[in-house]
Amino acid sequence: MDRSLSELDQRLVKLLSLNARASVAELARALAVTRATVQSHIQQLERWGIIQGYTLKLSKAFQRSMVEAHVWIATDQKQGAAIAAKLPTMDDLLSLYSISGEFDLVAILRSRSTEELDQAIDHISGLDGIVRTQTSVVLSTKFER
Repeated sequence: MDRSLSELDQRLVKLLSLNARASVAELARALAVTRATVQSHIQQLERWGIIQGYTLKLSKAFQRSMVEAHVWIATDQKQGAAIAAKLPTMDDLLSLYSISGEFDLVAILRSRSTEELDQAIDHISGLDGIVRTQTSVVLSTKFER
């Protein structure tokens, strides 16, 4: 089975990434194809694992009410995998990336208050195998997709 994306598939993925709740009828109109064609392509993209789920996008106003921080994490190399397995259990953790350079991981946190953010950072810092952390609080978002 050829899993390269057709131009229609690419346009469909882009539209869904902008609005995952768009109806099949709306997508069909935007793509100038039938609803059956859109439904068939969505099902195929899901079978192929290209579309793995649909997500919620929060309003800018709500996001501004939250405190976001990037926590750079240096680990004991022998415990890196264990740490990476523990961190996703944190409610405030949005994403976790393995990175190159001086630090090993970067965690993106979003909390309801600076107090909750402080608790989350303390939790990370207190894990066995954490050598050090450095935190940058996001002041504003200049651009985001």
